Amino acid sequence: MREHDLTSADGTRLRGWHTESDGPVVLLCPGLGTIPEAWPALLLPSSGVRVISWYHRGTMGSERPTDPGRITLDDHIADAIAVMDAAGVERCVLMGWSMGVMVATELATRYPERVSGMMLAAGVPGDLFGAMLGLPGLPVAIRRPIARTTVQGLRAAGPLIDAVLHRVPVNRLTATALRHSGFILPSADTGDVVRALRRFLRHDWRWYLTLALALSDVPFRDLTGITCPVTVLGGRYDLLADPRFAARAAAVLPHARVRVVPTSHFLPLEDPLTIIEELNLLLDRVAAVERSLTGDSRTSF
Repeated sequence: MREHDLTSADGTRLRGWHTESDGPVVLLCPGLGTIPEAWPALLLPSSGVRVISWYHRGTMGSERPTDPGRITLDDHIADAIAVMDAAGVERCVLMGWSMGVMVATELATRYPERVSGMMLAAGVPGDLFGAMLGLPGLPVAIRRPIARTTVQGLRAAGPLIDAVLHRVPVNRLTATALRHSGFILPSADTGDVVRALRRFLRHDWRWYLTLALALSDVPFRDLTGITCPVTVLGGRYDLLADPRFAARAAAVLPHARVRVVPTSHFLPLEDPLTIIEELNLLLDRVAAVERSLTGDSRTSF
């Protein structure tokens, strides 16, 4: 995996990253503040795809915008387009995780000519806070204010959170404890969790939570009109993105494939084999559609 710099439409300098594997290009719309190590299967040379992605504004080497308000969904979509343009990619498959699902689905709605397929993992296309806390059975109308108030309170405590999390030792002991906490499930490999946590815990947590709040008012999106092949993966024990929301969004797509697996929100860490399996199936579907559109017997993405 290599990192590089690029510039978004408003002049914000972003830190992008890409793998060097051979295969079709896949644009990864990341979960908020997440890092390549959160997708261990995609970093392997055997993944069969070349992944391009970026770090969100103000995180992991990407600059904060000059205008601090430029962290809306529109801005994240512009950043995704900038990543594609910088890589010379006109059209490709998108993958989204968590809030990245909102970016991927909105990009596909606005720029269908640039999207050949989508895999959406553990996320929803809008109403971010309404989709949280689904497992306890709370009504959606109650989930939203609870989630918003919690995030606002955590943002206010950002410096204290930094003081604690920046000092937490990240090793196999702490990773094992996290894997048995219920937040991440034991199916995640301990070494993968260690690698994913090392940089993630270094966030400026006030800014991180500011990014989350900036997306909290995006309404649930109707995906009617998206015609590319779509695969939706949900985590049965996901506290942060109710899989029923994702299934409801996909219900309007006549050819969407929906699969719920026994994971938490951290599906890419807990079930990396399913990620690769479903991605390969999606790429096959995309290739079939592309051939039917072009009349070309060669595979195209």
